[in-house]
Amino acid sequence: MTALEIPDRVLFFPVTAFDERDRVDEELVARHVADRVADRPGAVFAACGTGEFHALSLEDYRATVRASVAATNGAVPVLGGAGGPVGHALACARTAAEEGADGLLVMPPYLVGAPQEGLVAYIEKIAAETDLPIIAYHRANAQFTPESVRRLLQNPRVVGIKDGAGDLAVAQQFVLEAERSGRGILFFNGLLTAEMTQAAYSAIGVPMYSSAAFAMAPAVTARFFSALRGGDDETRRTLLDEFFTPLVALRDEVPGFAVSLVKAGVRLGGIPVGPVRAPLVDPSPEQTERLARILARGEELAA
Repeated sequence: MTALEIPDRVLFFPVTAFDERDRVDEELVARHVADRVADRPGAVFAACGTGEFHALSLEDYRATVRASVAATNGAVPVLGGAGGPVGHALACARTAAEEGADGLLVMPPYLVGAPQEGLVAYIEKIAAETDLPIIAYHRANAQFTPESVRRLLQNPRVVGIKDGAGDLAVAQQFVLEAERSGRGILFFNGLLTAEMTQAAYSAIGVPMYSSAAFAMAPAVTARFFSALRGGDDETRRTLLDEFFTPLVALRDEVPGFAVSLVKAGVRLGGIPVGPVRAPLVDPSPEQTERLARILARGEELAA
């Protein structure tokens, strides 16, 4: 057992809603989160990548986590993002705990490259600041070696690893390190549009995955999840071919669309969560129309 229990279901990464004055709209954040919690995700990851963590002040962060915790009402765990400059990461860790979060997803430090000793020290410093369990995000400028993961797993505060690098051989070594440690470590596939790669991750012992698409297409992602878990390869492949592959093609047209398209999809679903913040850009009207067609096709397939 770990200090953080996450049911084996789709993991929800909500967008952060902004009002017409570019402030966090707590009411809309809560509405968005509550709507999706009704679809039974395994956990809510508030103010993380899909939630534009990179663009949130500490006040924005507090408002987002507070609204998310209130909206779940204890139905599922809520984890807050933490990362960037070490001082900001520590402040986020404190704030998440104050607002009732159940854990932290620790993202990379700001900008700089660092040796393995420094990356481990970054996680350990945050762990020393909080009683919350921590999931370390292996990606970008915070990619750990198996030896570093072995050291991290000696810290009881570190209860999980999320892989956003996509090297399955390395991810497999992480899983083996966890088995050798004797601890019940949580592993997650954190690649963009993780449904495209989850069959491969499941095969190496990484059963859970982030689903940004769940924020805008919960029925589609739930149908995919059940097909994957139930061995329904025909349904899984149909959803990959006719929903996720077109979505990825549109996503890859513009940097940052992994977030922007999801936010546009939530708006198409009737929740006016506002635009993305710079430096991201929103899709054009033509791209939004294509997204609407992809979402409509996904709904047909899910039904």
